Amino acid sequence: MALRLYNTLSGEKEPFVPRVAGKVGMYVCGVTVYDFCHVGHARAGIVFDMIYRYLRFSGYDVTYVRNYTDIDDKIINRANQEGTDYRTIADRYIATFDEDMDRLGMLRPTIEPKATDHVDDIISIIQRLIDNGHAYTVDGDVYFAVETFPTYLKLSGRNLDDMLAGARVDVDERKRNPMDFALWKGSKPGEPFWQSPWGTGRPGWHIECSAMSMRFLGPSFDIHGGGKDLVFPHHENEIAQSEGANGCRFVNYWLHNGFVNINSEKMSKSLGNFFTIREVLELFDPETLRFFILQAHYRSPLDYSDQNLREAQAGLSRIYEALAALDLALEKPAVAAAELPSAAEFTEKVAGLLPRFREAMDDDFNTAQALGTLFDVIRTLNRLLAEGGGVSSASRADLGLLRDAVAKIGTVLGLFLIKPADWLAAREAEKVQHLEISPEEIEGLIVERATARKNKDFKRSDEIRDYLLSRDIQLLDTPQGTTWKVK
Repeated sequence: MALRLYNTLSGEKEPFVPRVAGKVGMYVCGVTVYDFCHVGHARAGIVFDMIYRYLRFSGYDVTYVRNYTDIDDKIINRANQEGTDYRTIADRYIATFDEDMDRLGMLRPTIEPKATDHVDDIISIIQRLIDNGHAYTVDGDVYFAVETFPTYLKLSGRNLDDMLAGARVDVDERKRNPMDFALWKGSKPGEPFWQSPWGTGRPGWHIECSAMSMRFLGPSFDIHGGGKDLVFPHHENEIAQSEGANGCRFVNYWLHNGFVNINSEKMSKSLGNFFTIREVLELFDPETLRFFILQAHYRSPLDYSDQNLREAQAGLSRIYEALAALDLALEKPAVAAAELPSAAEFTEKVAGLLPRFREAMDDDFNTAQALGTLFDVIRTLNRLLAEGGGVSSASRADLGLLRDAVAKIGTVLGLFLIKPADWLAAREAEKVQHLEISPEEIEGLIVERATARKNKDFKRSDEIRDYLLSRDIQLLDTPQGTTWKVK
């Protein structure tokens, strides 16, 4: 099955055919750097990191561009609040964004441009739009005239007449049409500015991404991505100004990830219902957050809660537990193949794991289905190991193949990169931190129980065992002595 992508522009899945065979140009809208990033930003970052990884895994030479919006009203307002300049704010939050993305295991894009480094490119595009009759100047501002672009709103599927009918009365009367949008904003007192043919000012938001994508990928390229909230107006306006300036199709495939929701509302700073990435990573391992995001299809809504994160961590732990058991099984002697009826099934599923993984990923990056194929193999592995406490000679080779396949899948998803023993030890340590009883108390009760058993006081021995179970502590009696683990 060849790779198929859901294209927001057509509303359908389409076969992926790059403009240049073997090469992919992909632009993804980055963040406006005025504050810490939240889980919604993490989803966009992880989704397109996964797409970048899978395209490379599939053999494509990918140029991945993700920008920083480092001049914007929000940045200026934050600078004014703190009594500093916009560059201090932008540099600070570019650094924190990079730290957050690194902790989440994201590969750095090929190019990470800043809008303020491309003001000359922006001015050049605006001038072309004026020359082509798509833009006009008013008192030092420059606006794009939407009525000059007949296919405006083709991405979002909205109707211009309907939008005009619902437009507010108190719109800027200097505009020819209430839906016209700013390409250049004349400078205001105390704001940063650049020189332009229309006077001092700064770029509008939408034109920044057009300029940066064109600079590094050309006037037409393969994939443009971002969150669903960017379809209108940002990406709609990008299409209009880019195609208006260049006279050719801007992007072939538009990809948009779904929202992260809290109580059925989109997580956002404007609503105040958000959790920063840093807050979440104080409670959960970064791989848990990646797994939580990738266990859903990237276009589906994702409901955030601590409980859903805990369930994701439990699912990820099941895979790590299986990998740890796999490693342990290889250390034991092989048993006769005839004694293990699951061996043949295991061989078949291991052989099919990577093909099934590719099939799922080729279907519009269906990571939910891809992880489902892995869990299917893990269940068979667990049955195999439970049957004989070991593995057959025939299945022993399959364990190595499974290890290799999981490593390849992990390379695409950014998962399973921790040693299983280290992952499981970290989770046990987390459980201990949340116990209502200290490790010292547990060890003291184990000593008391041993004494009771030695004195044949089995009633007291059982009381201690049951008490510890009520505190989620399970005792394990071994020839070497009694140990414990969190239930």
